[in-house]
Amino acid sequence: VQLVESGGGLVQPGGSLRLSCAASGRTFSSYAMGWFRQAPGKEREFVATISSGGSSTHYADSVKGRFTISRDNAKNTVYLQMNSLKPEDTAVYYCAAGPFAMVRATTYNHWGQGTQVTVSS
Repeated sequence: VQLVESGGGLVQPGGSLRLSCAASGRTFSSYAMGWFRQAPGKEREFVATISSGGSSTHYADSVKGRFTISRDNAKNTVYLQMNSLKPEDTAVYYCAAGPFAMVRATTYNHWGQGTQVTVSS
């Protein structure tokens, strides 16, 4: 499966963005999906994950209550709605597909190219 992220950009603190990740192929609904991010000089970190059917989600503590992950299997797309953005949310955001909805990046087999999110006034 190939993944393409979109929706990143520059936003002021307190603002919102919605990231999208479009997947190719007919097996999207069999994959758990995750969002990760990597800030300059830092390691890639887990943000959120959703099960293949969409019934189960899990978030990093740093984004819980502000970010929402969702998916539309009919459109082969996973979303990350980001509200109340903070400067520390600035990073390249990646979506990933794998067999299980896990927090470890190594459990995901397929990755997108990333989209930049910058939170600054």
